[in-house]
Amino acid sequence: MTESFRRSGEYPQGDQHQSAYTQGDAQSAYPQQPYASAHPASSSSDSSTPSYGSSVNPEWPPPPAYEPAQQGAAPTALLTEPVSPAPAAPRKRAKGPLALLAAVAIAAAAVGGGTAYAFQELTGSDTVASSSTSTSVVPTSEKGTVAGVAKAVSPSIVEISATSNAGESTGSGVIITSGGEIITNNHVISGASEIKVQLSNGKSYTAKVVGTDSKKDLALIKLENAPSGLTVATLGDSAGVKVGDQVVAIGSPEGLTGTVTSGIVSALNRDVTVSTDESQGQQQQQQGGGSGQWPFEFGGQEFNGDTGSSTTTYKALQTDASLNPGNSGGALIDMNGNIIGINSAMYSAADATSSSAGSVGLGFAIPINTVKADLDTLRAGGSDS
Repeated sequence: MTESFRRSGEYPQGDQHQSAYTQGDAQSAYPQQPYASAHPASSSSDSSTPSYGSSVNPEWPPPPAYEPAQQGAAPTALLTEPVSPAPAAPRKRAKGPLALLAAVAIAAAAVGGGTAYAFQELTGSDTVASSSTSTSVVPTSEKGTVAGVAKAVSPSIVEISATSNAGESTGSGVIITSGGEIITNNHVISGASEIKVQLSNGKSYTAKVVGTDSKKDLALIKLENAPSGLTVATLGDSAGVKVGDQVVAIGSPEGLTGTVTSGIVSALNRDVTVSTDESQGQQQQQQGGGSGQWPFEFGGQEFNGDTGSSTTTYKALQTDASLNPGNSGGALIDMNGNIIGINSAMYSAADATSSSAGSVGLGFAIPINTVKADLDTLRAGGSDS
């Protein structure tokens, strides 16, 4: 058998044999079958491992210098079929608190912008929906537009009519809980014997004062027999507001319910001084400065009348969004639909007549972080109680 193989010329001899290995061509060295199958599979208990016993013709080429591949190792040039790697162990599903936290995280991500409102609904009617300014309550298709902000937030803004011995004044307010709590300016309802609130749908309700804080010009009122399904505003984070940020103002100037204006944040931390004397506001209304106007000081000058001797100063956001009498207590809103301030004062020339009075692009709002910090005090009756 060996003689016939040599005569056939199928196995190279001498230098020819060496060049075959030098070129690394295993197939030309063994044209009929790979070296690993030199012995029949039936003659070895491990068919994947070649045997180098005496039955191998000594004139055949010696085995390669490297060790033959072991079972389970990566395939080499001498093996015609790669060895499949062992299957990876299946990953175990997390159990217990870890799995629960993961599920909650996924659910929160799916809810997205509605998380704050959903939390408020689950935890009670007097829980305020609050979020950072990055949270958007505006639909994605209308995000960043004044129209989108107005559509999303207008149902949360109300018109307030306060009747007192001095007459009737008009202002605005923001619904902050589904139970009917509304934040507004103290000067809007100061001294009022009766308060009426008109919702964006035109329906009117009586409201009562919960608490007032004249030092911050804030008041909390609550609807009596509040209807279900109130749209609650989301309170943002005024600490993240920057000069130049675009904003929207919504209120009821001169009784024009749901009026929307827009502008930018002109300055931060303006020292605005307002009167804390209830009679001072009533006097201003009697002199024709009603409809929500309120005397205030800024930069050493008085606007909209005499502030009197009893005053308080707070840090305000300045905006050039058009504000007019009646905007007081309404919302200053970022482009994500979050409330960042409560509009409280606007400049009006001292000699302005009713025909020439109006916004000149100098408006001020109480930062919403000041409001949030004061809510517990207001719910307890306020600092004036």
